[in-house]
Amino acid sequence: MNITPQMYSEMSEKASPKSKAVSNSVTAFCVGGSICVIGQLLLTAFLSYGMDRTTAGAWTSIVLVGFSALLTGAGLYEKLAKRAGAGTLVPITGFSNAVSSAAIESKSEGFVLGVGTKIFTIAGPVILYGCTASVVYGVLYYLFTR
Repeated sequence: MNITPQMYSEMSEKASPKSKAVSNSVTAFCVGGSICVIGQLLLTAFLSYGMDRTTAGAWTSIVLVGFSALLTGAGLYEKLAKRAGAGTLVPITGFSNAVSSAAIESKSEGFVLGVGTKIFTIAGPVILYGCTASVVYGVLYYLFTR
């Protein structure tokens, strides 16, 4: 049987699952938005306890990172990510999940050669390119605002 590219395309389309892009996008938006709302509620709560904005922001970050690491360790963050997709990639919680999961996966290799060396396999490039981008943007800002 000689299969033409058009026949192959038709067969492939019939066998492929239907895209759920719209429902996946709505779910990701709602979950990511919920994480941000939780962060805002924490910030507001810390401010209401009399903290200045910088201290309240720091404690909000600490709580979000810690809670994300706990959920990762309990295996719940992965379950949430399977349903929410990109909604769990809100920068601070997603970054905490990435670092925590790398640490958990390499725990069996020991703390020095396992966790110590592999904890930044995901975080390292983010830190590197984040710092590099900030230097480039800072130099450009300096050059264009003199």
